[in-house]
Amino acid sequence: MSTPSGSSGSSWFDTLTSTPVLIATAVGVSFAAIFAATSGKTTEQIKEQIQEVKAASNAADAKGKAAQAGASIMSAPSTDLAPPKDDPISTSDLAQYDGSDPSKPIYVAIKGRVFDVTTKPEMYGKGRGYNIFAGKDASKGLGMSSLDIKDAVPDYSSLNETQLNTLNQWESFFEKRYNVVGKVAP
Repeated sequence: MSTPSGSSGSSWFDTLTSTPVLIATAVGVSFAAIFAATSGKTTEQIKEQIQEVKAASNAADAKGKAAQAGASIMSAPSTDLAPPKDDPISTSDLAQYDGSDPSKPIYVAIKGRVFDVTTKPEMYGKGRGYNIFAGKDASKGLGMSSLDIKDAVPDYSSLNETQLNTLNQWESFFEKRYNVVGKVAP
C-alpha cells in the first residue's frame, strides 16, 4: 500500500507495529490520536493510515495478523488507585478540567464516570491527540474511535455492537489505570 504523501517514509505497517500503536490496538482506541500526539502527521495522513489499518486488521495474512498482535502488549495497570468516588460533577464543572489550565487536573468521562487522566498530559493535555475527550463525557466518540468533535458526546445509544465493545474496552482500560473522581451530574 502507498505511503501518504509528506510522511517520513513509513508505511502503514511500520506505523502499525510501532509501540504506541501496539498499545492502542490492545485497547481498541483510535490510531489517529496516537499519531496526532506523537508523529506530527497531518489529519489527512492519519485518516488514510487508519483506513489502511482497519482493512489490514481483518486480513488473514501476516500483516493483518500483526495488527492483532498488539493485543498482547499493553501498559501495566496501576497498582495504587484510590477507591472510586461518586461525587456529582456538573457538565459545566467538568468542562473546566479540559487540559487548558495546567494548574487543574484533566478529566475524561466515560459512560458518566469521571476519570482523572492528569498523569497523561502528553495524551489528554491541550493540543494533544486525545484532548478532544478531555473535560467532557465523549462516550460516543470513544466507542466509535472518532476524533470528530461532533462525535464527542455522552449519548452512545446509537453505537452498534462492535462500537459498544470498543467503548467497554475503553472503560475497562481507564478503570485499571485512572482514579474515578466522580459521576457526571444530570
